[in-house]
Amino acid sequence: QEINFRSTPSVWGYFSMDSSGSIHEFADSQFGHLFANGADREQARRNMVLALKELSIRGEIATTVDYISNLIELDDFIGNKIDTAWLDGIIKKNVDGMALTADAAGFGDSKKKNGLSDHLNAVLGAVVTAYDRCLDGEKAFIYALEKGQLPSESLLSMVHKVELILNGIKYKFVCTRSGPNKFCVEIDDESSASFINVNVRILSDGGYLIEIGGKSNIAYVTARASAASGMKMIVAGSNVTFSPDYDPTCLRTDVAGKLVKKLVPDGTHVKKGESYCEIEVMKMFMPLKVGENGTISWNNNEGAALSAGDLIASLELDNPDAVKTATVFTGDLDIAGWGSGASNSDNKPKPHILLRRAGEQGYVLSQQALKEAVADLDNAVMDSCLPVYELDEQLSVLSGRINSKLYEALSAMIKEFKAKHESSSGDNSMMFPVDKFAELLSAEEQALKKVGADTMFITLTAPLREAIAPYAGNQGAFPGSERVLIGFVQEMRSWIANERWFCDGTVYADAVENLRQAHKDDFQTVMSICRAHGRLAYTAELLKKMITSIGKGIENQESIVGGASSIDTAIPCLSEIGSMGGNAVYKSVSLQARRLLLQESLPSVLKRKLRVVNIAKELACGSSDSAQALIDEDIPLADIMLPILNELDGKKECLSAIELYAKQLYQNDVIKDVQYSAEDSQVKIVFTGKQNMNLLKSSAPMTSMTDLTRMVSSGSLSKLCDLSDSESDAGTKKSSTDPIPATTPRSAVFSVVDSIEALESGGVAMFDTLLKAFPKNAESGPINNLHVFVLSNGGCSDMDIFAERFEAVLSQYVDAMTQADIRRVTFVVDTNTKAEEFVGAPTMPAIFTFRAVSDFKEDSLFRHIEPNHAFHLDLTRLSKNFNVKGLNSQQTSTGNIQLYEATPKSYALTKDTKASRAPRIFVRALSFVDAITSNAFESIFVDSMNALDLNGAGNAENNHLFINLISDDRVVLDPSEVEQALMSIIKRHGDRLKRLGLTEVETRLECCLSEGSPPIAIRLVANNPTGFVHVLNTYVEAVDDTETKKVFRLVGGTKASLACSGDSSWEGMDVTTPYPLTRPFDAQRKAAAKSSDTLYCYDLPALFEAAVELKWSDAAAETGVEGSRPMMTTYTTELVVQKKDGSGGSWTMQDYLDGDLELAEMHRGAGANDVGMVAWLMTLKTTEYPEGRQVVLIANDITFKAGSFGTREDVVFKLASEFARAKRVPRLYVAANSGARIGTAEGVKKSFKVAFKDPSKPESGFQYLYVDEETYQRLGPNGDINAEPTVDESGNTVYKLTDIIGAEPDLGVENLKGSGLIAGETSSAYNDIFTMTIVMGRTVGIGAYLVRLGQRTIQKTSSSPIILTGYQALNKLMGVEVYSTNDQLGGPGIMYTNGISHLVAPDHLVAVTQAVEWLSYVPSIRGGLLPITGSSDTIDRTIDFCPTPGAPYDPRCLITGGESADGKWQSGFFDKGSFVETLGGWAKAVVVGRARLGGIPMGVIITENRTSECVKPADPADVSATENVIQQPGCVWFPNSAYKTAQAINDFRTEDLPLMIFANWRGFSGGQRDMFDEVLKYGSMIVDAFVAYEQPIFVFIPPFAEIRGGAWVVLDASINANVMEMYASSKTARGGVLEANGTASVKYRVKDLIATMHRLDDKLKELDAKLASTEDGTEKEATAAAIKQRENMLLPVYEQIAVKFCELHDTPGRMKATGVIEREVEWEHARTFFFWRLRRKLAEYDLRKKLMNATNIGANDSLSPLDASNQIKGWFCESGSGSDTWGDDTTVLSWMAQSHEVLDKKVDDVRVNSIANEIESAVTSSGELGMKALAEGISRLSEKLSGKEKADLGLVLSSMMKSLE
Repeated sequence: QEINFRSTPSVWGYFSMDSSGSIHEFADSQFGHLFANGADREQARRNMVLALKELSIRGEIATTVDYISNLIELDDFIGNKIDTAWLDGIIKKNVDGMALTADAAGFGDSKKKNGLSDHLNAVLGAVVTAYDRCLDGEKAFIYALEKGQLPSESLLSMVHKVELILNGIKYKFVCTRSGPNKFCVEIDDESSASFINVNVRILSDGGYLIEIGGKSNIAYVTARASAASGMKMIVAGSNVTFSPDYDPTCLRTDVAGKLVKKLVPDGTHVKKGESYCEIEVMKMFMPLKVGENGTISWNNNEGAALSAGDLIASLELDNPDAVKTATVFTGDLDIAGWGSGASNSDNKPKPHILLRRAGEQGYVLSQQALKEAVADLDNAVMDSCLPVYELDEQLSVLSGRINSKLYEALSAMIKEFKAKHESSSGDNSMMFPVDKFAELLSAEEQALKKVGADTMFITLTAPLREAIAPYAGNQGAFPGSERVLIGFVQEMRSWIANERWFCDGTVYADAVENLRQAHKDDFQTVMSICRAHGRLAYTAELLKKMITSIGKGIENQESIVGGASSIDTAIPCLSEIGSMGGNAVYKSVSLQARRLLLQESLPSVLKRKLRVVNIAKELACGSSDSAQALIDEDIPLADIMLPILNELDGKKECLSAIELYAKQLYQNDVIKDVQYSAEDSQVKIVFTGKQNMNLLKSSAPMTSMTDLTRMVSSGSLSKLCDLSDSESDAGTKKSSTDPIPATTPRSAVFSVVDSIEALESGGVAMFDTLLKAFPKNAESGPINNLHVFVLSNGGCSDMDIFAERFEAVLSQYVDAMTQADIRRVTFVVDTNTKAEEFVGAPTMPAIFTFRAVSDFKEDSLFRHIEPNHAFHLDLTRLSKNFNVKGLNSQQTSTGNIQLYEATPKSYALTKDTKASRAPRIFVRALSFVDAITSNAFESIFVDSMNALDLNGAGNAENNHLFINLISDDRVVLDPSEVEQALMSIIKRHGDRLKRLGLTEVETRLECCLSEGSPPIAIRLVANNPTGFVHVLNTYVEAVDDTETKKVFRLVGGTKASLACSGDSSWEGMDVTTPYPLTRPFDAQRKAAAKSSDTLYCYDLPALFEAAVELKWSDAAAETGVEGSRPMMTTYTTELVVQKKDGSGGSWTMQDYLDGDLELAEMHRGAGANDVGMVAWLMTLKTTEYPEGRQVVLIANDITFKAGSFGTREDVVFKLASEFARAKRVPRLYVAANSGARIGTAEGVKKSFKVAFKDPSKPESGFQYLYVDEETYQRLGPNGDINAEPTVDESGNTVYKLTDIIGAEPDLGVENLKGSGLIAGETSSAYNDIFTMTIVMGRTVGIGAYLVRLGQRTIQKTSSSPIILTGYQALNKLMGVEVYSTNDQLGGPGIMYTNGISHLVAPDHLVAVTQAVEWLSYVPSIRGGLLPITGSSDTIDRTIDFCPTPGAPYDPRCLITGGESADGKWQSGFFDKGSFVETLGGWAKAVVVGRARLGGIPMGVIITENRTSECVKPADPADVSATENVIQQPGCVWFPNSAYKTAQAINDFRTEDLPLMIFANWRGFSGGQRDMFDEVLKYGSMIVDAFVAYEQPIFVFIPPFAEIRGGAWVVLDASINANVMEMYASSKTARGGVLEANGTASVKYRVKDLIATMHRLDDKLKELDAKLASTEDGTEKEATAAAIKQRENMLLPVYEQIAVKFCELHDTPGRMKATGVIEREVEWEHARTFFFWRLRRKLAEYDLRKKLMNATNIGANDSLSPLDASNQIKGWFCESGSGSDTWGDDTTVLSWMAQSHEVLDKKVDDVRVNSIANEIESAVTSSGELGMKALAEGISRLSEKLSGKEKADLGLVLSSMMKSLE
């Protein structure tokens, strides 16, 4: 590759190489020679040493340069004590060259050390290896993208383990890529924390420039590492050779495969190179050989699956000493910079370099690197020279390009500031005058603007101005605050742009494919984004630090971005990050962003404090208006009360503030009096409670809201007791004191103490002070409350210690408190801690309550809760089944919110073994409101979610939210309206509820049902079991039959109860019943989600209900049909297989085959199935069928044996499908399964035995399986096994197994028989009824075939592959990890693009909604009337959109409309918004779908006129495969688009839809590839589909479109004249065999053009006459030349004339004249014309069908459709209408409507006549037997007739007899 040598007078040389660097053909092994001379031998030797050091040879050939350099440095050589024996001795004793020390070589001190250390060389080799791996991985990644394959994530690995052996030492490194050209190198040893940072770049000559420890090294790789040799490098002119890792004792495989055969037995001695086994690799057999002599010991058996690197066998070497093994290096490397990674350089980077370095997102950031980046950032931002260096950098490039005076002035400013900064020893308080710097630039610009020379100046100085912008007017805390904020925002935007592709659960394969589509020609960008995503964990940490800094800056706390003026620009980025979800990393970053945004939205603590202080001062002066307003607004006081008491100076003001707090706390009571005691720092209030609510009697029926209202009106109420609402301890303790009458006056005293120490040391005197304000009223029992504010916590933060100290104080004064009638004592303590890492979050006080009922001991469950609020929160419902820990508390303007972490208790888990052990969050919210409104609920609802989000506990699942709305205003509410309002709010926040894991929202409120009625308590419980549909149940709190306790009563007649979709599990339960660990069917739902991210099958009806309701909502928004919306839209009945004889019990496939089974409709609870297939008969009240339409829904239960198909599942499917066919209703199948069931005979499995070849060594294999005599007698007679007797080695008779039948059902092939049964059923069902499959989960094998056989398919985009074999099985078969997900085999990327899936949906609800939408186009029964709906789009409007001739356009605009170039809407052919495209991912040259014309559903097929792409993906299993993108021109049928057309026609046929085809085809593609791909076959299928069609088909050639050649053949109306009609757009449509150009080139050749010229052109006529008349030869030649010239001049024009002439043969006028189309249609009015034509045809075909059925009697052939139409036409003409009006659609429709009774009678007459003809024909053709048969028939008929019918028959017969006489 390169040789570098320079001859000198002392040394010269020559080399046998040509100019290209190759050794010429005549060179021997010595291709170079050097000669040195000197005054003596020593001088010559020294000259040679210098020359060898300067000689550089790089290439594939290894040289002896280093060896000779070392050799001539030896003392023996220097002393000239050498001969050939000496050299032979060195070679013999030092086989590895000069690598060993001189002592080891046996030559004393003959060896001198090399210049570079082995440690450095090893690091260089490791860095080169890791860098090459990274580059190779990136190249492979891009190459895979170019081929269309999915590149592995591992290709972009940033961490590489490198093992190198140098001079017998093995170095194990971990090289981590921390930048594009930067690596962190560590020893692969957990005990070592040392590392070094290395920079590497590739030189233009292929070398590597590597910086280590502040010094540069250049390395060249001369040979890459291989199995036989190690890597070789040249470093600093010296060769470095790494040895290969060679361990012949371990026999391994380098590839994955299967061990097929052992060629030698265990313990055999093998020779070097001998084969010892064969492995199978991708169906090829490969022998493996040993590397040394030795004895083999097997570690694996035949049949074992092997991965690359697996140990197959071990080899005990004959001569272990002959094989050298390397010693693993441990400890630290002797390299400069090793340990901390720091460079030895003393040069400190300038601040702008530090800023950039910190801003670089390292490829992998360690914690140390992250700290360094943050430190660099801080140093740079705080350095006052930061703007100076950034401006200087941009200014330096402007030297000589801008005014020299300006440049000098700007430079002088920079130099002056640098000098001042240096002289002040780096004083960062100095500020560079950026504004003055900018003013100089602006002044220069203005000066140049006057002379018109400012443009160039602005362009040149743009980078300088951009550098100035962040510093100009900087108001930040540091010089670089604004600059770094801009960097933060840019980094966040970049992070969002990268991670948006991968977040929200997007799988890697889908993300890469989406990136490929978005960056088709820029795979480098795709690779960069994927590489950035690969280090998500590291970039997320950096991002969180940025968010923290921004948060501090927003709160005006100390931060590097504090005070930056543009800090609000970060808010949009934070919002975007906050909306991202997916894995735990995204959630953590998202949570931090949301926290910051939520905190920013909270009211300012400072403003609240200021307002309360001002009001307290006003109140102290006697003004109370503002105080009441503050209480009414419910402004949070708890978090600011203690700080206010600490800050206020005046005692009266402090007491006023306490009064505000007391009135807010007791706002739910009636406050009678307020008293101050300034001396004792006390506020006393006197209050009474309020009357309790009334309770319904449990025995009263509540089947509807009407019953509930009736009970309240009739006084069916009771009171559990006359308790005060605010002080019922029944809700907080099992044993409570006697209840307090609501009218009893009570006292609450609020007192202030300085500290807990003062309380402890104050003794009896202090406590007497606290208690003296209480009145003595012992006969009432404990009724009073004491509140104590403790201003200082004494530095203590342990809540338990606080509680113990307070309890110790109170224990001394129990008697005194009893005498003062104290019911409870509450201490409020300032904690001085922030809530959960939150910047600026309110400081909530610690609250401890001690009750008399518990001897003034604390119940920690109620810690940090105001006791007035505690019983409103139903906390005792948590404590029985859960260990509860308080997380956080908040007081907001809407109420009080408490968060608890609840972990299931052990004893509760023993009762519910399937319950999750994970903790969950209970959110308890209490809101005092003036009136119960939707706004009040939504406010506390949102605040509760915010509290959960702020706490960071949203990652938990099964979280619960309880909201208690309390109002003094007993408003009149309709519970059904409350249901609707709450549900609308909950649905609006549904996505957030799901993200926060809130699965249940419980709301309690009190209301009156009518004016004057007493209030009752209502509970509304909403949950979302499916994750998509919220279900709400309404309960009332009633008394039980004993009237001693409250229970829940479900209110019937609500939506949930009627739909049977709600969870009524609370019915009849005590209101204090503990919350259960799991809700009904939680285990099944989790199993379904875990198995295939699908739903539990019994949740599917709820999804259909939701989908139907969405349709009604959409219809209401569009057409205003809300008034006709039924309350219940869905009714469901389960279809259950049972025995016909009603005997019950289990049934089998044999029962079905014997005809003993039937399908019964029944209502039974969810989960009652004992088979993995479930079916329902559903009645859907849709907008098209408000009275209801029926569908049969079949679904796999994936929680039952993984949803596999056994014979019983097949029977359910078969019977349900037959049921649908019998009723002729649509059949929907929801697929989520694992294919045909696979089982084993468990009874045999537990009993069989193995006959091993060598019982002492079972690993040697086995001979057969057998059972002993006893087992055979037990299993054999039952038919569980087939076995033959044999004698084992011990002489015992055993039974060798030949067949295992098994006693268990559905073990194997019988399931395949059942699969065939349902496959045939599905095929038949497709032709008989509407079939559709919704793929909501993995569907395998027969499940995949059912999808295709049912044709119409909706596939969920994630975790719903349609496959035959799982990817793991394929990988195992091929012995390599080819596929990473099942989606690569059958996901939407495959199935949607190949036409298996018609539609794709992002989630389950959208999939079901699409299915309901599809049903809206289909009749309720097969052959029924079309579902015609009202349309807001008038039928008489014109069509605005019209194509531009010659310009490609989206064909969908023809049918749906679209926006014009100026943004105006242009209407299309069909009703606006009614078109739904299907099969959109496949064969894009044709567009198909369904639409409505005046409300009438139609199938639609339209030609794509633009070029489309057909993408054939690369198969990952074929490494040579590449993605094939085929460009398909528009207006041409290709094999796939022809097949798509045929399939769509068949689908429309079985949906009974009329069909509209907008035809614009020039023909079929007939090239070799397309002919091979069977375009002829698929084109013929179009004809087959047309022939079978029974509804009207309109083929219409739209404006500027054409049909040519073979395309016309398959579209012509004569294919099925019974239903097909062709039309063309007037004037602009075209049709013919060839295009006009083609026809002209064939039928109007040049000679014809010339003839036409001579016929029409006057000049040519004149020349022709002249040529004919002249006889002069010269003149004739001149005339002929003139004629030729004239012809050539006219030829282009006449070619156009010929094309136009031929084109005029293809016009609609000629088409009509020749009868190939019905008529021309003006495009502008085509909508109106085809609407009336369609209505006429539908009515005509309906009458025609009746007429054909009337003639289809017995053996007589029925009328053909055309004959039937002609007969109807005859009736039309007979009615007085002329035959010329038969083509007027409105006239014919009017006639049919007016004459329907007459027409029905005519049909009846035809039927009578047909019956009579049949009887006449049968009798006359049989002679006497016919007459006898007639008499016998009449006799039999008379036996079945009623009396009147017999009399009528007698009269007819009598009349006949008379006529015969």
